[in-house]
Amino acid sequence: MKQSIIHIALVVKDYDEAIKFYTKKLDFDLIEDIYQPEQDKRWVVIAPPNSTGTTVLLARASKPEQEKFIGNQAGGRVFLFLNSDDFWRDYNKMTSRGIEFVRKPKKADYGTVAVFKDLYGNLWDLLELNSDHRIAKRME
Repeated sequence: MKQSIIHIALVVKDYDEAIKFYTKKLDFDLIEDIYQPEQDKRWVVIAPPNSTGTTVLLARASKPEQEKFIGNQAGGRVFLFLNSDDFWRDYNKMTSRGIEFVRKPKKADYGTVAVFKDLYGNLWDLLELNSDHRIAKRME
């Protein structure tokens, strides 16, 4: 059996501002942006550049109970983990583009990591796993 997680939904306030942030600040690719008239919403899928794994579905909050989760989908914990093949290249590019890092870069047993906020306040790890890490080996 082979299965995979294809999308992770990220609740956003506005499609266009989220697309702009992820494509301009983080260099993500816009994979799909399809209007769904029957539900009056858009199917918006983004992914990190050259990624072949899980994508992010930008899901606009459509009810008040969903709005309270914008920027806090993991209750203040790091929610998403962006692995890089060159931590310092991406860290420097992101800081030059105004990305706010809330935890400074550090070397850990598994690699190099720093924590940043997206446009709504969700916490992300930017990391570069050591080449011998078992997850890095799975991504080869």
